[in-house]
Amino acid sequence: MAISRRSSMLLVMALVLGTVSLATAASGVATFYTQYTPSACYGNRNMGNMVAAANDRLYNNGAVCGRCYAVKCAGAAAGGGGGNPCTGASVTVKMVDNCASSDGCTSTIDLSREAFAKIANLDAGVIRITYNPTYV
Repeated sequence: MAISRRSSMLLVMALVLGTVSLATAASGVATFYTQYTPSACYGNRNMGNMVAAANDRLYNNGAVCGRCYAVKCAGAAAGGGGGNPCTGASVTVKMVDNCASSDGCTSTIDLSREAFAKIANLDAGVIRITYNPTYV
């Protein structure tokens, strides 16, 4: 069965557009926390220290629980320390909690202290980030 030139061009365009959409990262703000249990997703189960809490929108009533995200520092955020806090590294975290706005959360993702330290200087306290779901 022969594929027409037009069909093959459409197939290539679809593959390229699909790849571009997968490579596009969301952006937001990250802070860090130090008490990992109990969590909204796993209660008192220890899920390690490469974990994070999602804001209300991302948390989506628990739909994000257990999903992993690759997070990278994109620079200083308003209210953070001066200069460039980024280490240049990225980190993969598992979503285990809700960073609820009703509790005063103002970040998109609240990283564990250890995860934050991999991507930025802790003194910054708050940073701009990019993040993508990942499959580990």
